[in-house]
Amino acid sequence: MAVLVAGGGALLALTRPRTAAGRIAWTACVALIAAAAGIALGAARTEAIDAGALRGPPGARVSLEGRLASPPRSGPDGVTAKLDTAAGAVELGAPALDGLGVGSELRIGGRLAEPPPWLEGSLARRGIAMVLEADSVEPTGERRGGVAGTIDAIRGRAERALDRGLPDREAALARGFVLGQDDRIDGATREDFRRAGLTHLLAVSGQNVILLCLLAWPLLALLGLTLRARLLALLALIAIYVPLTGAGPSIQRAGVMGAAGLVAALADRPGSRWYALLLAAVLTLALNPRAAGDVGWQLSFAAVVGIFLWSGRLAALLDRGAGRGSPRRALAEGAALTIAATVATAPLMAHQFGSLSIAALPANVLALPAVAPAMWLGMLSGIAGQLPALPIEPLNWVNSLCLAYIGQIARWLGSPQWALLDAGLDGLAPVATAYAGLTAFAEVGLAMAERRRGMAVRDRGRPGRQARRRVAIAIGAAALVIVFALHGWRPGPSAGAGDDQFSVRVLDVGQGDSILLDPPGGPPILVDAGPPGAGVAGRLRELGVSRLGAVVITHDQSDHAGGAAEVLETVPVERLVIAAPAPRLEAVAAGHGVEPLRLAEGGQVRSGALRLTALWPPRELLGMPGAETNQLSLVLLAEWRHLSVLLTGDAEARDVPLDPGPVDLLKVAHHGSEDEGLEALLDKAAPKLALLSVGENSYGHPAPETLAALAEQGVPVARTDERGELAIDAGAAGWTLAG
Repeated sequence: MAVLVAGGGALLALTRPRTAAGRIAWTACVALIAAAAGIALGAARTEAIDAGALRGPPGARVSLEGRLASPPRSGPDGVTAKLDTAAGAVELGAPALDGLGVGSELRIGGRLAEPPPWLEGSLARRGIAMVLEADSVEPTGERRGGVAGTIDAIRGRAERALDRGLPDREAALARGFVLGQDDRIDGATREDFRRAGLTHLLAVSGQNVILLCLLAWPLLALLGLTLRARLLALLALIAIYVPLTGAGPSIQRAGVMGAAGLVAALADRPGSRWYALLLAAVLTLALNPRAAGDVGWQLSFAAVVGIFLWSGRLAALLDRGAGRGSPRRALAEGAALTIAATVATAPLMAHQFGSLSIAALPANVLALPAVAPAMWLGMLSGIAGQLPALPIEPLNWVNSLCLAYIGQIARWLGSPQWALLDAGLDGLAPVATAYAGLTAFAEVGLAMAERRRGMAVRDRGRPGRQARRRVAIAIGAAALVIVFALHGWRPGPSAGAGDDQFSVRVLDVGQGDSILLDPPGGPPILVDAGPPGAGVAGRLRELGVSRLGAVVITHDQSDHAGGAAEVLETVPVERLVIAAPAPRLEAVAAGHGVEPLRLAEGGQVRSGALRLTALWPPRELLGMPGAETNQLSLVLLAEWRHLSVLLTGDAEARDVPLDPGPVDLLKVAHHGSEDEGLEALLDKAAPKLALLSVGENSYGHPAPETLAALAEQGVPVARTDERGELAIDAGAAGWTLAG
């Protein structure tokens, strides 16, 4: 193919079409040859990336030497990082990697494992095919050298500088804002940022590159550098900053676009924003053809396209004639950029995450005044940290105020129940429909607003041309909406409930727990499997459950986990989710090819539009010796559209501090045992219905005190020992308890 592409390109280069038809044919041939070249290059690059991955039989024990190629990231199951070895790259999983950073050399002993299915694509994009589960990690004390080693040293000094004099939360946020390292941000803060639509601040992107250049430009001017020298210095800064922050797809895009603009300025040629964007797409995909599957890459390009299309017109509408350089003009331009990027990424967010942050627009606008100062102060700290004699604490103290303000905005607007809307868009057709409708709405809305403001529309001195173009865009987008609405979209199959109905079933397993969550558009999830012999596997067959997205075991006690082995043997299961180690269960799961997933506070499990968020236990508690089993029980908040269910396992409120906010359903902890903290939990959660999974027992469950507390709060109770299996069905009109 390479020979054909080269030959065709040479032939076209020598061809000089003279007629209009010839020029069209020549252009079409150029496009075909470019496409063929892209396919050939993509295949070669993909093959090269795959060749650099370590491979071996799952379960094989290996001893390797390598160096960390990514910052260690903490999770509920330990710490993970990319490890480069002579045999290839591998995802390292270890209990801890304290004091180790990118470039540290290690000796590792452990076993190879295949990554879980939901992680395969992400690892493949990073050139990784397998996971190394380490049981021994020995630092050699050596680090890599050369240019990469120099950048590692710069990064390390910047990290230490961003820690000096800052509270823990603000220090973690500063590292996220400036270096894109969000591994030290606690789960609650991360969730607040996600729900408030501020997660993009924790990942480096084009915003960082722009702010870096804006910060450096006057500083370089103060040094007396000429215009050309300043432009060259900015190119060097971008070349350092991109690998410093990990060189992810979104920052690669920003770096290429920034560099293209600077090169155009150096060449004294007018830059084209769309040319720079296309160049960024070509180069990032040439480096890694799988980058297009990265969510950050997709969102980055969507945001930039939205900014190109709408931010200028929005700013003109918002500034109301403010002078250039005035604070009002700067605020209008910042708000316009924020609104355009937020709106342009909304359909992709709904597609990738199954939800949409209603709070994103107000949260981003409110946070806007503090974002640039927080970035600049963090960058100045990182720069000053390269020289040990410079004082950094005053910068960090001021920055802590900006970071605390942004964190508070995330908390205020991320915590309400309404902040996040379930709005999944599955498949190309719904996403295309959403973008077509969005484009039509934006073009028509902006045109109407401009007409009301009496703003003249011109395109290079030719009246009306731009207006006609916008009308054509709006009409085309509206046509796409109609086409896709009539022909493109078909609802996906349900997992067992109605076509658009979510089902919660508290199975009647006697004195034990087993709850089936069955969302449309995703496989069901089973939370606990009841005691041995409770017949959970058989009941799943009766309900038509052919597979499970996950079996979640809140804690490894017989009345919750006794039936898990039978379920794993009977029903295909994608993953086993646990908090504390459960060797017996993990061995059974491994025997059936099911990958265990450790979950702790802040972690999530999803199926379709259903989201399970772990509220307890914290990861730190899991490693403490002597902790009581019930105290380590997983507490989950299940959310599907308007319905929220608090699943407490056996974690009684007196031992487990919880503040889930208002919920619809509460599964009462520990089968209704006496719980001195229940009243306080009821005040916070205000459930509309309490579910009691209980059977004949000698413990006195449910305790009279528990029933009295529920009655005093006016919470109705549904019990399996009185009603049998409890079925709650939720749909567009609300939810109901069957029977």
